[in-house]
Amino acid sequence: MLQERIEGKWLAAFRRVFALNGIGQGTRIAILSETQSRPVLVHLSELAAHDLGASSFHIQMPTPPQVAPVPVKSTGTSWAIQQNSAVIEALKLVEVVVDCTVEGLIHAPEWPEIEAAGNTRLLVITNEHPEILERTEPKADDAERVRIGIQMLREAREMQVTSPVGTDLVVDLTDAPCGGTPGFATHPGAVAHWPGGLCLAFPGKGCVNGRIVMDVGDMNLTFKTCLTSRIDCRIENDFVTRIEGYGTDALHFREYLEAWEDRNAFGISHVGWGVNPRAKWVSAAMYDKRDMQGVEFRAVAGSFLWSTGANQYAGRYTLGHFDLPMRNCTIALDGRIVVKDGVLQGELAK
Repeated sequence: MLQERIEGKWLAAFRRVFALNGIGQGTRIAILSETQSRPVLVHLSELAAHDLGASSFHIQMPTPPQVAPVPVKSTGTSWAIQQNSAVIEALKLVEVVVDCTVEGLIHAPEWPEIEAAGNTRLLVITNEHPEILERTEPKADDAERVRIGIQMLREAREMQVTSPVGTDLVVDLTDAPCGGTPGFATHPGAVAHWPGGLCLAFPGKGCVNGRIVMDVGDMNLTFKTCLTSRIDCRIENDFVTRIEGYGTDALHFREYLEAWEDRNAFGISHVGWGVNPRAKWVSAAMYDKRDMQGVEFRAVAGSFLWSTGANQYAGRYTLGHFDLPMRNCTIALDGRIVVKDGVLQGELAK
């Protein structure tokens, strides 16, 4: 991985985002990285923490061996801590973990224990080129759009997603945990994600049924590619039961899921939409795969995001994972349209 030179403008962005996350004089923070982390992100985090007067230290873990049957990318499930009890105990004692691991701690097996200690919140610095982070920098006024979206999801009983190419998905949202992040948070247990700007729900068992047709130009974030052919999926009681399509996109999607030899890899993890006005589809054409984690595309304003893999709220655990943002969808909550043809509506559009 090439080492990018630190730019003053990137450091200024890190300072602003750290401040939005409540990091200031005396804040106890741990910067967590691994040997394959992007060095410039770790250095920017260290400098920003110093400039803001935080009480910080840096833990670097060895990147674990590759043991999965296929490459693992963009899962939000870092294995870097490797159940090291000393690291876990250290992270329980700080106010903020600045997460610079390659995959991120959001679904890491150690995070629930760290969170349960009641002291720590998480700021995930995704493994992007700092130019991407600069462009998608969280802003204070992003919080309102995320708050409104989460409230809409919590109050709704049902989500329906349709599209001109044949998507017709129904999601029962009864008792579904809902969340999201504008890219900053200040209370213990919170998870902030940079880039941010996502509203999502984790459906319970037997709650997702219908058809999803991914079109040319939609995204497969695990592969970090735009589709060049359609993928037609049938969803029955939460699981992808049929994958059709005539291009390599459907072939590779099917083969990756099958490689895990785990039915839960075919399960629905979460559904939602993006609200970040600074995230842009076209930026995918501008970066090498090693320069981006692709999180920006989960948060594009008006995109529909569905994911396969682990959903702890439905009792499903697996390393197999896809994040799949789509354009041009219409999303309705109890019949109320919140996204129309890929464009945010009503309060979300302000």
